[in-house]
Order: sequence, then structure tokens, then C-alpha cells
Amino acid sequence: MQQPTHEATGRGAVTRRLPIGAEVVPGGVHLRVWAPKRRKVEALVERKGGEPEAVLLEPEAEGYHAGLLPGAGDGTRYRLRLDGDRVSPDPASRWQPEGPHGPSQVVDPSRFRWTDAAWEGVTLDGQVIYELHIGTFTTEGTWAAAQKELPRLKALGVTLLEVMPVAEFPGKFGWGYDGVDLFAPTRLYGEPDDLRRFIDAAHGLGIGVILDVVYNHLGPDGNYLAELAPYFSDKSNEWGAALDLSARQVRELIVGNAAYWIDELRFDGLRLDATQCIIDTSEEHVIVELTRAARAAAGERSIVLIAENEPQHARLARPVSQGGLGLDAIWNDDFHHSAFVALTGRAEAYMSEFKGSPQELISAAKWGTLFQGQRYAWQKQPRGTPAFDLAPAAFVAYLENHDQVANSSLGMRRHQLTSPGRWRAMTALLLLAPHTPMLFQGQEFSASAPFLFFADHEPDLAQKVRTGRADFLKQFPSLAGPEVKAVLANPDDPATFQHCKLDPRERDGNTGPVALHTDLLRLRRETPALAAQRRRGVDGAVLAPEAFVLRFFAPDEDDDGVPDGGDRLLVVNLGVSLARPGVPEPLLSAPEGQRWRRVWSSEEPGYGGAGAPIHDPTQGWLLHGQAAELFAPEPDPEAAGYTTRHEGQP
Repeated sequence: MQQPTHEATGRGAVTRRLPIGAEVVPGGVHLRVWAPKRRKVEALVERKGGEPEAVLLEPEAEGYHAGLLPGAGDGTRYRLRLDGDRVSPDPASRWQPEGPHGPSQVVDPSRFRWTDAAWEGVTLDGQVIYELHIGTFTTEGTWAAAQKELPRLKALGVTLLEVMPVAEFPGKFGWGYDGVDLFAPTRLYGEPDDLRRFIDAAHGLGIGVILDVVYNHLGPDGNYLAELAPYFSDKSNEWGAALDLSARQVRELIVGNAAYWIDELRFDGLRLDATQCIIDTSEEHVIVELTRAARAAAGERSIVLIAENEPQHARLARPVSQGGLGLDAIWNDDFHHSAFVALTGRAEAYMSEFKGSPQELISAAKWGTLFQGQRYAWQKQPRGTPAFDLAPAAFVAYLENHDQVANSSLGMRRHQLTSPGRWRAMTALLLLAPHTPMLFQGQEFSASAPFLFFADHEPDLAQKVRTGRADFLKQFPSLAGPEVKAVLANPDDPATFQHCKLDPRERDGNTGPVALHTDLLRLRRETPALAAQRRRGVDGAVLAPEAFVLRFFAPDEDDDGVPDGGDRLLVVNLGVSLARPGVPEPLLSAPEGQRWRRVWSSEEPGYGGAGAPIHDPTQGWLLHGQAAELFAPEPDPEAAGYTTRHEGQP
């Protein structure tokens, strides 16, 4: 649990969970605000059947204002009145039932009755992540509706949900990356307790839930922080004005917010958006302070902390004791970029450095990121840092995520941009390789719904967003022409948002893709060689211009002393079929006295495949076109009669 803080007021010491915001205490609600720009701060407390009651908050040291709101409690609505005229919501509000410009509402977290007392949290190893946007995951777009889909995700093999940002933002729909009330779950998806019920239900099924949080900027609409205090620096990043992290109170906002989601809402971790834009030159980076506070807030529960970092700096995922920032994992864009080029042949913009070659895919499986300090011509500078010491699980790999699907003219899914066979084969690589795999909502049933950029803003800001989105896509030569601009969806059009909602009929109707993902995740889970995720536990070799093999080396025995079932081979061929009677590649050699037996093929008719010929180990290797196959060792009946022949003998 998060450690309580004790704040001195004119009424004596008050025990609080967080330094700012409204919290239920004996006798009412204690409200504390950091507002050094204001001489006078009042709380306008809404009372039933009457005019709002003004309660003066007492000035404290360092620009804080605090006071008790007598008779207030859970559900009480209030606003702040600044210097007698300007009215604003509480920047640390736990809920904004009418949106970011409306009144704040007191939420008592102790009201909810959790049923997950036995839940111990999550660790990184063995996780299968599923990214979802609550507003489009179901037709209703609510926590309650999403909760009904949890058993399906459990059956699929998902272990950890990654929810796109839910901090309150303006408008009727949006991705959530323009949040302005960091402590208030948006009213668009339900009440705060609906979110708690969702997490409680997920825990009951053995599924963890982490939240995507944005600390590199705040949205421009509904952002009242600057009216209260100098929260922002004179610096900016690619997303907007940067927070002034040299100020203790600003760091307090971010660090306290991270702990809040873990403590009061019981999230199992966080995904930090665009960490390269969290500008901090302090001796201790705010991410270090944040990770420490988040883990402390979890108490005895284990949590997972993941970074998105475009430059792919490995130190993010190293322990603080080793000079790192203390997170557990980083997103691996390099895997996506190489896989995308292999699937589509399109090497454009930030993917122009990738060939989609077998060697790239092998290296990604072995080492995680592909750029680890080499020059990246697209950016005219080095990209990444060496990451050989990181465990495979520290790299989150994906074929789809919200950004990459949306970075196209029509927001098309990857299976729509390549052949069915290649897609199934690449899905096998994603789900069996030793990294931490992540699926994007609907990927498991080949959803037809696109995922486009959508954001509901007031007219002037909406126009700027439309222009900015079109300009961003111009970096792709195939999207720069006038014919593409003519079909780009307007982000502020409600139809754009509605078009992105998953079709519930496809969840039941598209059985082939679901079976493919379910079987692969079961193989990953139940096969020691695949589940191990050991450093140096996989090696690979190029077999042809579009074909390669990965060999997964299993431990000698399981933890219980039972033999592990041996190594596994994953053969992937994205090109045409190839017959190779003999292959001079040691990774293809079976253990002594054994031979390889095919145990799985992406071309099974149940997955929508065309079927695969029976594997005959006596005839060498047949690399089926646009397919992936998994092999396991079995005793070779001919091994006992093996006789040595001299080289050159027939």
C-alpha cells in the first residue's frame, strides 16, 4: 500500500494518501492544492438543493492551500475558486463526471469491496500482453462490457492486459494521450468503481492489468495546471509543453499519480508513454523515483513497469543498481519494423532501414532490438544502445499496436496487407520467440475493423489535429499523394471512432485465427524449451532468401527434475516452397539417436491453411512456402542400424 502522508493544517495533522487532491477523512473531506500563483483558493462545495458553499483553504508553506470540507464525503462535488473569480476543477480530482471542465467529485476508495485478496500480482516472465482501447474494444465501449470479454481472453492464453490511457480528457471520444486530469478515470467508460470491478474480475481469472500512462505532456484542452502553479518548463518536446521536473511539487504530481493507479485502483503495473520525451536533468531521474514509488504502493504484490522509448535505450530496463532506471521491459519497434517489411515489402519512412530479411528476424529473436548504437540513416544519428545483457522477456514484441496500425491511410490491420500464409507464419514467430509477445485488440480473430486516429476536440483544435495528422503521414511516400489525402478519415468525425469498434460477430465467426493463436500460446506455455525465455536460449540460421530456422535449447530438466522434452525447431519460410535433401547447418541436426517430428504447422486446415504434406525425415527438408512449422525430437528407429560411410560414398 502507498505510505500515507501527514500534512499540517490549522485544524491539526491530517493523514493523507497523496500530497494533493480531495480525500475522505474523519469529519469530512480534506482538500489540498498546490497553487503558488494564487493568493486565495476556495472550495465551492455543492450541497443538495442549495447554492455551492465556499470554504476557504488555508495557505501553507511552498504555495499549498488546504482545508477540511465539513460534512462532505464520497460523491460530493466541488470546484476551486481562484482569487475570487476564476473557477476550475481540482487538478488531482479522482473523478470528473461531466468532463475536464466540469465539477470534481470526491471518491472514497475504501468504499469498494475487493475480492482479490489472494492475488499476488504479476512478474514479467511468461506474460502474454493484450493491448486494448476500452472505447472501441466493445460496441458499448465501457468497463462493464469489456469485463464480459475477459473469459475469452483467458481461454486465448492472454495473461496481462495493457489498457490505453484512461485519464480524463475532453470530448466524447479519443485515444487518451491528451489526458488532463491524471487521477480521474474518464467518465466515458463508466464510474471509477466500474474500473475497479473490471480489474477485480481480471484478477479472479488470473489476468493482470497494466495502464498506459502519459507523463511527457498533458493535453491542451481542459488543462488547468498552469493557472495554479508553474507546472511547465520553458522547454517543449514533440508532444507539447514539458513538465518542469526540477520542481519537487511537479515530480510529486507524477510520482504520486503512478503510485495512485497501483494503490487505489490496483493496476498491476504501468506502461510509460514516450519516455524519451520525459525531460529530466536531475541527479535522480524522475522515472527512478516513479518506479520506486509504484513498487512501494503495490506492497507485497509484484508489478510490471514497461517503457515506450523510440530511441530504444536499454538502460531503462536495467536495475538502478546497474545504472538503469528500474523498469522491467521496453517496447521493441525494431521487431515490428522488420516483420512489417517482411510481410508487405514496404520499407518506408522510419522503416526504410529494414529489409525484413531472415537474419534480421533471427537477430531480433536472439538479441531484442536490432539497432543497438549503429547509425540510423533515417534520423541521421545512432539509434539504440547495447542490450546484450537484457533477458529476452525485457523486449515487448508485436506485429500490431495502436500506433502502427493507425500509421496508414485506412488504419488497416496487418493481415489485410499480406498473404494469409505469411501472416500465420509470422504470428508463429511472434508467439513462440523468447521475447514478451503483445497482441492488439482483435488481432486474435483477424478483426476487420481498422484502428484510426480519433480525437473529439473543439473546432479550432480539431482543425490543427487534422492538419497535423495529415502532415505526419506524409513521411510515408505512398501516403503523400493527393489521392490518399482525399480518403484520410477526419479524427474528429464521430464516424471515424465508430468505424474502429470491433465487430462482436467476428469474435465467434473467425474461428481459424482464434484457434491459431490459442494453440500457439498453449505450445508456448506448455513446452519448456519455448517457455524458458532464457538468455542465449535460442539460435538461428538462414536457410534461404526468405527462410530461416530457430532452435530453442531447453534446460536439461524442469525444476521438478523431470526431463524437459528436448529442444524445438521453428522453421519459417515466407517465400516459395523449397526442397532441401541435405542442409549443411548444424542447428538442424537432431539429438543423437533421434530425429525431428513435426508437431505443429501453420498450414493446418483448422487455421485456414491449405494443409501440409507429411514430414519424412529420411528425405531431408521440405520448406513449405509461406508457412511455419514446429519440430520436436523423437527416437529414430533407424539409429541403431547406422553404419559409418566414408565421405564421397553413395
